[in-house]
Amino acid sequence: MTKDISGSSMTTLFHRITALLTLFSISIVVHAAPVIIPAPPQLAALAYILIDTDTGKVIVEKNADQPLPPASMTKMMTSYIVSAAINRGAINPDDLVDISVKAWRKGGSKMFVREGTRVSVEDLLRGVIIQSGNDASIALAEHLAGSEEAFADVMNQQATLLGMKNTNFKNATGWPDDEHVTTARDLAVLGRALIQDFPEHYKLYSEKYFSYNGINQANRNQLLFTDKTVDGIKTGHTEAAGYGLVASSKKQDMRLVSVVIGARSESTRASESQKLLSYGFRYYYTHKLYSANDVVNTAVVWKGKSDMVDLGLLKDIYLTIPRGSEGDLVATVHVDQTIEAPITQGQELGNVVVALKDEELLNIPVVALQGVEPAGIFSRMVDSVHLFFNGFLR
Repeated sequence: MTKDISGSSMTTLFHRITALLTLFSISIVVHAAPVIIPAPPQLAALAYILIDTDTGKVIVEKNADQPLPPASMTKMMTSYIVSAAINRGAINPDDLVDISVKAWRKGGSKMFVREGTRVSVEDLLRGVIIQSGNDASIALAEHLAGSEEAFADVMNQQATLLGMKNTNFKNATGWPDDEHVTTARDLAVLGRALIQDFPEHYKLYSEKYFSYNGINQANRNQLLFTDKTVDGIKTGHTEAAGYGLVASSKKQDMRLVSVVIGARSESTRASESQKLLSYGFRYYYTHKLYSANDVVNTAVVWKGKSDMVDLGLLKDIYLTIPRGSEGDLVATVHVDQTIEAPITQGQELGNVVVALKDEELLNIPVVALQGVEPAGIFSRMVDSVHLFFNGFLR
């Protein structure tokens, strides 16, 4: 099948030439009144960070890459690996786990399981998350990897996969060890992964109480009891580490993760975490810039059955920006200079750059939202001639 090159084809050619002059770079600029953001709070802690879970944007940080002992915040990785094993079918929540002497004898915070008994994976997971049980953590580690030492190796491999760059685990509990360290940034990465990768299992982190063996224990995360928007994540405390808390809160369409390490008391870690979360929600918000398959531009297609192709994005795009600054966003769409059929759906054909006051926030590909098949031989020959003279005249 060939294209008619009289009348409508001349109109199409005119549209193409016009489009070639205008579509390579299109900017959308809207100016708004200046937005004033106060300085972030200075916390009584050794290190801290606040991130937007949807975008990964760091809103506040201090000493975020300083290696520090994580104490029981380590158990976030223990539960992550257990949740991953459940999701891939390696274990089931109702599987029974043998409790070893090592798990039973371990000191510190306990679920109070008994040596020689068998406890379900689901109960042990609650014991880890809600009661911060060292005994439950070791029991799960042994069940999954054969020994706590082997499980620590799995933890480190998983940390690498998640992009935790300054973390080294030596055990499943956070028991003090000079080589057992992580950072506020790495814990934020882990917290974000827990929320996004295992939303069903993450619900356990919001549970306030868990009773086992006749002993009812409260979740050590005080914010669960004082702020209804907080639904996780994990506390930690040792003499060496001080008091720490990885917290997460969601308000409307924004979810934040805060990490505080090295606070001086339980109440301080809670109040300092609250300061971070409050600051983030008050002065920032998660702005949905594009939805998946939104048309952000159109491009001329040569040698195709269709003369134009829609350009868009494969997934929803979010930005973390100061409240009231959305009018200062500048979105620039760059389109490849010459686009020839065939084109496959999802093929990269340019990029979109989004900036806010000279700060580049986003630079991602734009793709074809539909495929374009090649035209007949005669139409392709005509377009080749057009392209030749177009290139010659530049």
